[in-house]
Amino acid sequence: MANYLIGDLQGCDSVLGRLLTKIDFSPSRDVLFVLGDLVNRGPESLAVLERLMRYGDAAHCLLGNHDLNLLAIAHGVRQPHRKDTLTEILQSPQLPALMHWLKHQNMAMLYQAPKNIQNNDLIMVHAGVLPAWTATDTIAYANEVETILRTASPNELAEFLHDMYGDEPAVWRDDLTGTARYRVIINALTRLRFCTADGRMEFATKDSADAALAGYMPWFDVPNRATKDVTVAFGHWSTLGWLNRLDVLALDGGCVWGGCLNALRLDESDSADHELIHVECEQSQKPQLK
Repeated sequence: MANYLIGDLQGCDSVLGRLLTKIDFSPSRDVLFVLGDLVNRGPESLAVLERLMRYGDAAHCLLGNHDLNLLAIAHGVRQPHRKDTLTEILQSPQLPALMHWLKHQNMAMLYQAPKNIQNNDLIMVHAGVLPAWTATDTIAYANEVETILRTASPNELAEFLHDMYGDEPAVWRDDLTGTARYRVIINALTRLRFCTADGRMEFATKDSADAALAGYMPWFDVPNRATKDVTVAFGHWSTLGWLNRLDVLALDGGCVWGGCLNALRLDESDSADHELIHVECEQSQKPQLK
């Protein structure tokens, strides 16, 4: 049995198929942990969802910003962007089943194995973790959003998906409630790249790690962040490249933009020198941000 972290798919099903062939993946034996942005921008978003649904318990997926965007469009609270490539899903007769499955995916996950990667606990998010959040906090706050996605009535869910958009509040407080609380949680887990030392998020900058505005830094470089003693695996940041540290693993290879689709086997070594397995995308575009 092998467990693999997989970077952002963004509708690149044929590339995923080649990667799974390369790692000799078998859903009867192995498990995938997909770090969000399953759909959009690529040409095969429907095929990606159908494949992952078919794998059942062999595929555990996070929700990224593009996946939440699909839910919002499917529930009639947002119009597709001109660059979205979701039409095939939205016109599928299986749309209700697809959205039911998508709503039951995770906002964050804890990886538990007899031997954890690098002797650290491993938490998985699509984008980032705020400096004040512990690993326990992160999973608990993710669960708050997951519960709404899974249990809200259609009208309640539509209202929730409508209200999740916005950049404010930009700072987490424990006493936040309602829309403000959920928006901060969603923004941190699915959009975060840069923040200040006290956790103020900034979303306008969408470039490499050295492009931070004055006073801001990559979220994982905040001194003494509460998750510094665990490993955080994430995607979302295609221009960051492969980042392999004791405290962070960045897996978004920018496949949809002409980069690579990455897989990392979790349970072979306690070393920081984990083997990164990848396949090249057929696209010829330069890596971009989404």
